[in-house]
Amino acid sequence: MSSPVMGRSPVPTHSPPAPRTPRGRRGHPWLTLIAVAFGLFMVGLDGSVVSIANPEIGRDLHASAADLQWVTNSYLLALAAALILGGKLGDRFGRRTYYLIGVAGFALASVAIGLSGSIEGVIAFRAVQGFFGALLMPNTLGLLRAAFPPRKFGMAVGIWAMVSSVSTALGPIVGGLLVEHVNWESVFYINAPIGGAALVFSAFVLPQSKSPAGRHRFDIAGVVLLALGLLLVVFGVVKGETWGWGAGSTLGVLAAGVVVLLAFGWYEMRLERPLSGERTGSDATRRGHPLLPMRLFRSPALTIGTVITAVNFFVLLGSIFFVMLYLQNVRGFTPVEAGVRTLPLSLASVAASPLGAKLTERFGARVSMPLGMVLQAGASFGMLGWGVHSSYAAMWPPFIALGLGVGMVMAASSDAIVGNAPVSDAGVAGGLQATALQVGGALGTSVLMSLISSRVGATLTDTLIAAGVPGPMAAQLHEAKDTVAMGVSPITGDMPERLKSAVVEGSGQAFVSGVHTAALVTGVLCVVGAVLAAAGIRRNPQADTDN
Repeated sequence: MSSPVMGRSPVPTHSPPAPRTPRGRRGHPWLTLIAVAFGLFMVGLDGSVVSIANPEIGRDLHASAADLQWVTNSYLLALAAALILGGKLGDRFGRRTYYLIGVAGFALASVAIGLSGSIEGVIAFRAVQGFFGALLMPNTLGLLRAAFPPRKFGMAVGIWAMVSSVSTALGPIVGGLLVEHVNWESVFYINAPIGGAALVFSAFVLPQSKSPAGRHRFDIAGVVLLALGLLLVVFGVVKGETWGWGAGSTLGVLAAGVVVLLAFGWYEMRLERPLSGERTGSDATRRGHPLLPMRLFRSPALTIGTVITAVNFFVLLGSIFFVMLYLQNVRGFTPVEAGVRTLPLSLASVAASPLGAKLTERFGARVSMPLGMVLQAGASFGMLGWGVHSSYAAMWPPFIALGLGVGMVMAASSDAIVGNAPVSDAGVAGGLQATALQVGGALGTSVLMSLISSRVGATLTDTLIAAGVPGPMAAQLHEAKDTVAMGVSPITGDMPERLKSAVVEGSGQAFVSGVHTAALVTGVLCVVGAVLAAAGIRRNPQADTDN
């Protein structure tokens, strides 16, 4: 049935009862939540510790800014391409099975990253890690959707979001300690014991659950079209910085990706459409079993929740990427010091997740989702006041506002997407949400860093001259704009101290100017998202009677 806290969905959410599980394998909803929390914690921790480790990876492996973006984007590309597939495989063959495969593969790939010894190896195994994450993540929500009754699903989602936030909160501290006192490889090795614990606990307590639709032909063409379309779109965005946003190659790749995704949507609708003269209902389902049923998007809450999820993580992951560069490379903080300073962001997200779930349950997503977007807009606009020498008093309010907004939107959008899908499509809905999340994150990292790089290229010579660097030398240092776009000043050991100080000051000013451009874009995007959620989501009239 549809969620009692979202706008009414025209999608029929009643599904046949799931098959009875064997004795001893039925499981308990709360044990199921604890089991999937292990895997979710591992993935969430990995995301935030990698952000902390990126500067050290760059120094140790002599990686460029583009290389470091690929450390993040290869992972996100693999996730984006396979998340809906992972959810569909879980629905079809067993969510428990594919959750366990995802946990095991993610942990093994993490160890391989640490052992790789080269930036190319790190990038390649991050893609492998992303693929197994795509098997893991959607099936966490799919298992919860099957285990919890509708009245308790919103609470389960709130706790699910809180676990993700807790792992994000611990990531900067754990990652900072490991990078500073062990090495950057250890931030990946830590996934091995967490993954082992997840496998042991989950093997004992997780029940098997799958769609009761029975055996059917798998949508191979849909898998290929969706994966290819997403890869082309994200690749076009990633390479736009290098090729130029107006270049024919960039526009061609992006256009090709959009065309392939449109072809995917047309093909999926064709699979759902009954043959001429065929009855609707159970006979019509013989027409085909699409990878992503387009009927799900008849729900305004589900559709808008998907869009807002993408915006949410566009802002979050993109902001975290440049904030860590700012704190470590511009301000000179150690990884642990940077992690401690961003702790208010993570802790605020932890507090906001159950609050967002409660607000959604009480007032509907039309209130909680726009409120979260407004908080993120306030955080972005607050970053416009940052400078090279800003005190911490200027930093923590945007961190708290961003954390509150992210946690609130995460809980509300999770319930909007998975709660408004049929139980039989719970894995696919979880994959849809996770795909929006990861695509949004990939675009956020790429687009915002591209904006920063472009702004640095446009202002670096002027900021260096303004800081006291002689004109000819400033023009020469402009060649180091890619380094400055990472927040690193292009100083050399033979420079006089006064000149070093001027180069550091001018480079920092150019980087901060880029941060202001990125923050302005995210702020405007959040305002648009708030308006969309407030205008597009309607409260379910049955909510009051269902509560």
